Amino acid sequence: MTSSDTGRFPLGDLRLQSGAVLPDAVLSWKTHGVLAPGRDNVVLYPTSYSAQHPDLEWLIGPDGVLDPGRWFIVIPDMFGNGLSSSPSNNPGWPGLVTAWDNVHAQRRLLAELWGIDRLHAVYGWSMGAQQAYHWAALYPDKVARAVVNCGSARTATHNRVFLKGLMAVLEAAPEHLGDGRFSAEPAAALRAFGQIYAGWGLSQDFYRAGLHESALGAPDLDTFLRTDWEERFARRAAADLHAQLRTWEAGDIGRDERYGGDLSRALEAIEARMLLMPGETDLYFRVADNAAELPHLRHATLTPIPSIWGHRAGNPSTNPADAAFLKAAVRAWLE
Repeated sequence: MTSSDTGRFPLGDLRLQSGAVLPDAVLSWKTHGVLAPGRDNVVLYPTSYSAQHPDLEWLIGPDGVLDPGRWFIVIPDMFGNGLSSSPSNNPGWPGLVTAWDNVHAQRRLLAELWGIDRLHAVYGWSMGAQQAYHWAALYPDKVARAVVNCGSARTATHNRVFLKGLMAVLEAAPEHLGDGRFSAEPAAALRAFGQIYAGWGLSQDFYRAGLHESALGAPDLDTFLRTDWEERFARRAAADLHAQLRTWEAGDIGRDERYGGDLSRALEAIEARMLLMPGETDLYFRVADNAAELPHLRHATLTPIPSIWGHRAGNPSTNPADAAFLKAAVRAWLE
């Protein structure tokens, strides 16, 4: 492998956690760095909600959070993101595809393509953090470290309220055919979707400080909502957005059969060293969620990101202060 490669990994007909089958399943992936002879320098970096691997590569580099000169970084595109199997490219999409399903498929990708059996670390933000948590719980002896950046082991009830509201917006569109499928892209619903998201993705303090103008350069609020939110989500198929909302809402490491829905048992089974990095003003994944998980983890540190950037504090591509905090914490943890 060269220092950067991409590919598509065929999984065949994939049996899912629900018992349904995802036909002709495919995982898209990209790597950065070189795999060490001992295969002991692997960092898995799953994608987040609606993100595709190019959206997350900003933190990879010699001076970035993840150094490809040190680590073999594998980015698997999450099911439903438009690159891996998704409603937009697979007419046999079965409905609910969970983080559990993603992680089991990723395990096959690593083992069958590169012979990787153990991860030095798994790093994830948001839905990527949910996958990181699932990796640690589903394969306790295969993960040495996990960085859970603005994520949780189970999607909280208040978080689910937000997600159900977004699903309801898409389902109310006249283009909605049922079960998250659409006769055409629902342009008006997607604009509403983006505006609702804008009120959750960034904190009240962020807007009070006017950072959408002073830090992000928008001339006014309406322009910011259009360019940063409406246009962002308009790039994705509504069916894919709906599918990943369902994945996000179902997030729960305890749903594996060995834990029988018992979140505490799932947390206590984790052997990895866990770095929990919630954003202090995140409205989805609260510091309190990770604080409640902490007593059940064997080896864990809670390091909140001191920021008013809400959920975006964990993905600070346009925020140098939070990026520096993230880099320092993650690099120390990986070593």
